[in-house]
Amino acid sequence: MSAAAILRKMLADKDKIIVCPGIYDGFTARIALQAGFDCLYMTGAGTTMSRLGMADLGVATLNDMKENAEMIAGLDRTVPLIADADTGYGGPLMVGRTTAQYMQAGVAAFHLEDQVVTKRCGHLRNKELVDEEVFLSRIRAAVNMRAQMLGDIVVIARTDGLQSLGYEAAVSRLKKAIAVGADVAFLEGVSSKEEARRVCEELAPTPVLLNMVAGGVTPKMTVAEAKEIGFKIIIFPGFALAPVYQGVAAAAKELKETGDVQIKGDSKAGPREIFSVCGLKEAMEFDIAAGGNLYSKGV
Repeated sequence: MSAAAILRKMLADKDKIIVCPGIYDGFTARIALQAGFDCLYMTGAGTTMSRLGMADLGVATLNDMKENAEMIAGLDRTVPLIADADTGYGGPLMVGRTTAQYMQAGVAAFHLEDQVVTKRCGHLRNKELVDEEVFLSRIRAAVNMRAQMLGDIVVIARTDGLQSLGYEAAVSRLKKAIAVGADVAFLEGVSSKEEARRVCEELAPTPVLLNMVAGGVTPKMTVAEAKEIGFKIIIFPGFALAPVYQGVAAAAKELKETGDVQIKGDSKAGPREIFSVCGLKEAMEFDIAAGGNLYSKGV
């Protein structure tokens, strides 16, 4: 089965909520895979910061995002990857190209939003939106290219209009996006659990995605709470960002001040253990099975 087909099967499971840790490079993806998650989310903010060293202010290009997504999607083809595709990076022709590129990269699903091309993180203030018809043209372009490619990708329609347009107008945009072919709805910046429940009920049976950003405008919800409210997908974009920042910042401070870095706790984090997360054993076995002898005595 393709990654998109696997994801669609998950979406069809009435008893399942799809839990996606937010990862942004091969290492964080490998850690999430080792933990046993059956779906991953490639965060645009994390991709922008890790590849460009810049804040999420609409500076990442299609190539930046697609190349990262292709690498992550290729680590385990049985685990679907949902990837941020921002605004689609231009008009309908460009959105079509983005769709084709993501499909060729093995991405299972992507979300397209209604911000202007020079966008910003959904949990920052003063976002600018495009007209409704421009947003719908992005969704149509993705749906049309999917049909033209004779393949599959799950199209997620995201609106950032809740804060500036109000609930009714934002949900109206999502309903129209669903009408032109979007498979999943994504209301960014849900501000209360009551609002969350309402959008899930109003858009049913279309699956709705919850963006759980720690410290953002959305109230904290556990996976169990999100499932009870009616969400079908929950993504945690900051899953790896905050721990990596906190851990590396603490290690940097320790090294600068003491001239040494100690491994915290009793966990092992030497080269062998870290490489094992990234497929060391499987790579050695593959080499030996093909007749290689470089690793026959181990490493």
